[in-house]
Amino acid sequence: MPAAPLPKTLYNRAAALVRRIGVPSAILYAALLFDVIYTTQAALDRLGPRLVDFGLLPGIFAMAACGLWAQKRAAVAGVAGGGVLIVSTLFIHASRIPPYSSVLPKVTITEVVAGVLMVYFVARRARAGVAFCVVSFLVVAGLVAVFGRYGSVADVDSGTGFQALLFGLLLLVGPLVPAIAARDRSPRGAPRTRLLRRVNELAMGQWPLMGLLAFALLFEFGYTYSNTVRGFPILFCSIVASVIAVLSPRRPADALLGLAGIMLVSAVVTPFLDLRAGDYQMTGGVPVVQVIAGMGVVVNLTRARGLSQSWPRIGVLSAVVALAAILNSYRSRGLQTDPQVLSVLAFAATMMLGISVAIGLMLRSRDAERVTAVQSAVSDAQTAERMALARELHDVVAHHVTGIVVQAQAARMMAERNPQIAVEAMGRIENAGVEALAAMRRLVRSMRGDAPAGSSEFSEQATTDLGADLRKLVEGANHGVATSMHLDLPPDLPHEVGRSALRLVQESLTNVGKHAAEATEAFVLAEVAGDQLHLRVTDNGRGTTRRPAGGSGGYGLVGMRERVALLKGRLSAGRDPDGGWRVEAWLPLAAGEGDE
Repeated sequence: MPAAPLPKTLYNRAAALVRRIGVPSAILYAALLFDVIYTTQAALDRLGPRLVDFGLLPGIFAMAACGLWAQKRAAVAGVAGGGVLIVSTLFIHASRIPPYSSVLPKVTITEVVAGVLMVYFVARRARAGVAFCVVSFLVVAGLVAVFGRYGSVADVDSGTGFQALLFGLLLLVGPLVPAIAARDRSPRGAPRTRLLRRVNELAMGQWPLMGLLAFALLFEFGYTYSNTVRGFPILFCSIVASVIAVLSPRRPADALLGLAGIMLVSAVVTPFLDLRAGDYQMTGGVPVVQVIAGMGVVVNLTRARGLSQSWPRIGVLSAVVALAAILNSYRSRGLQTDPQVLSVLAFAATMMLGISVAIGLMLRSRDAERVTAVQSAVSDAQTAERMALARELHDVVAHHVTGIVVQAQAARMMAERNPQIAVEAMGRIENAGVEALAAMRRLVRSMRGDAPAGSSEFSEQATTDLGADLRKLVEGANHGVATSMHLDLPPDLPHEVGRSALRLVQESLTNVGKHAAEATEAFVLAEVAGDQLHLRVTDNGRGTTRRPAGGSGGYGLVGMRERVALLKGRLSAGRDPDGGWRVEAWLPLAAGEGDE
């Protein structure tokens, strides 16, 4: 029985959607959705003129379109994106539309994400000179957007300008490094290509965590603006924590200890920077980005090692979080010592830890189910392949070997009476041996994977014309019994049905040569009756069934029943009322069409 498919959960559907559209497009769509929701809320609130914020949407949608276009025509999309930024900035400045800030001041999240994507694809795919010019144009357009959306140059203070240049440089270098590495197509670049492939696989598995961390970092960037350079060390720790969390599936135990160390540094440094929960985005004394990173690492560790091997390291991380809460959750200077506040923080931390552990155990269970399903599918495929090999070996090779045995017995009996008959029998034995050797070679070639394209289950011995194959089989007369036949077959017989019918007749005639005592004649009927192929093979054998030379493996009828069962047909075999043996089969024609 084939393994049941895994249920299509919401996570599986979302993962399939991300794989289909790609991680870059998914991130861009998420940023666009956030901007649409944020802009709509700002346009409908009571702060400032109503509906004026909708003026940001044309530029946002245009930049999103350029970001998607860059994946196909990078250079053209980059030039268009730079133009959109400049035109949008002029429109915002002239219409006095209040833009909000994200990573860069006065620049929306969609514009930032689209700009990063354009820089990446231009640097990766365009020629060096074109890439330099287009990226330079995008940098200039970004500077125009950052500084041109203020009311005047005097509105830009030195701290904001410095941070805009610093973060803009990070956003420029970030996509350029992997893009330039991916441009190298020389043999020396093969290890880099493999590294990028691993990074891509990691991103495909970690995209939910990456999305949460990205949005949390965007907001932490905003808090860093309000605290000037004092918040930069904490922001740096949050960035490092995010990187550790994303890379944690490779070495989750070490990642959790590394994250605990980064969170400890952040907790100890925060009081010296004069930052508290009221001044910086913190949850219980820990920045939100570090909280999300910690939950992600706990999920990956529990998923990889289970709870029994994970709790000591989880305990270390919990101690660091408790220390951070004591040091930094108090809104003014001093330590947090209020038992009531600490109990609330402990309850919240325990709840988030429990959620992380539960998700990790759930993913671990799902991974185990998936491994079991894959192993079951592989086992089923191996069993089916072994059964196919066994049927082919018995039906094809045994047929030729039986002919050799029968002809050798006849030659031995007639050698003294008529040497000429013995010589003719030797010739037929030689032909049967050559055919058996050819069949063995075809079988070995199929097992080695060298079968011709389009062949399946060693079907190269059977053609698409069942009538011609049956005539060739009967004319070969390797079973040693004279055979007549009646054929009434259409030319468009399904190939699967025709191949199985040929094997059934071949095995039946082989059994006639092996077992039919004193048989002098066999008869083969093959005709289409309605929506079924009717096969009948009979002989006129009499007396006790003889034991074939070399014994009988006893798998002839088993193999025939398996072939008929695969086509959902019927098979009967037994003594004929008029004497001899009868094998009769009915094969549905529709089943063959469905199996192709």
